[in-house]
Amino acid sequence: MKYIFSYRFRAVGLLVVAISFTMSAFSQDTIHTVVAERGDGILSLLRKQGVNPYDHYDDFISMNIENLRDSVHLYAGRTYKIPNANLDTVEVVDSIQRKTKEIKKIEGKRYAIFGKGHETVIPNSEKLKDAVYYLVSGHGGPDPGAMATYGGKSIAEDEYAYDITLRLAKELLSHGARVYIIIRDENDGIRDERILEIDHDEVAYPNKRIPLNQVARLKQRVDIVNNLHRKNRGKYQRLIVTHIDSRSVGQNIDVFFYHHEKSRNGKKLAESIHKTFLKKYKKYQPNRTYSGTFEDRTSLYLVKKTHPAMTFIEVGNIQNKKDQRRILEPENRQALAKWISEGVLLDYELGEIGPIR
Repeated sequence: MKYIFSYRFRAVGLLVVAISFTMSAFSQDTIHTVVAERGDGILSLLRKQGVNPYDHYDDFISMNIENLRDSVHLYAGRTYKIPNANLDTVEVVDSIQRKTKEIKKIEGKRYAIFGKGHETVIPNSEKLKDAVYYLVSGHGGPDPGAMATYGGKSIAEDEYAYDITLRLAKELLSHGARVYIIIRDENDGIRDERILEIDHDEVAYPNKRIPLNQVARLKQRVDIVNNLHRKNRGKYQRLIVTHIDSRSVGQNIDVFFYHHEKSRNGKKLAESIHKTFLKKYKKYQPNRTYSGTFEDRTSLYLVKKTHPAMTFIEVGNIQNKKDQRRILEPENRQALAKWISEGVLLDYELGEIGPIR
């Protein structure tokens, strides 16, 4: 499988070993459980049990939905079921009936931009092998975007939008997509902390200083995306812009999606992701009504000026305490990225509608 990415990487080989198993191994009903400790989150709990937290995040929630606060948070002292990860480390052999031993090499690739502990991308499929995605996280460089205070510390929109964007990029790469991260920070990477330290060293692809002037910043992003769009002419291309809103402190909002009013493909992309969020909320938070919408909003500069079909995503209100939980919890940021990626896969499966836009 070939990955094309706007960053240097090194191939890394991961050995997957299938050792002496029979049909009885598949009929075991034993469920592994563990008691959550104070400070545990879903990601950290799964890591401690040797389970890939990103591959089995949804499985864990499905198995423990009645024992989670807000469908994503653990209760210290309670017992949780751990997804069976045997199938991640066992390859199907020629004959299950006879004992066998097989070693299979799975090629992963390292992208330094994702940071230590997250740099390796393991292929999941080739579903997006012919697709090109441009990912733009809001603000960055001299502009931190919306600001708020949490636990006596300042938090900034650009840091959290960037973290979600990196997680989304990794998901898309795992399905064979070509991904361009337009706003980038060489030393942040994916971070699993609640409070993300604020810095101002982000650059625009490939390594351009981000202007202080707002219009100049937006124009720079538009020019970069449109130039890349021309270079990739004829390919399936989409743009995803991620922002975190700033409204009144008391206003709790759901995830919203915007598109160009004349873009049928942009509307389809926004609608596909929106459908995915509706489905996820119904499954994981059945007692909560999801009020997020998708709609045209051509007044936004990036929506109006960029050429690829696109969606502009607002993931919450950084001023609101409930929304802060969605934004600050690394498990929630991973869930957001995962759900967006599933909507992107749905959009790609549905194909193009008429003109590129």
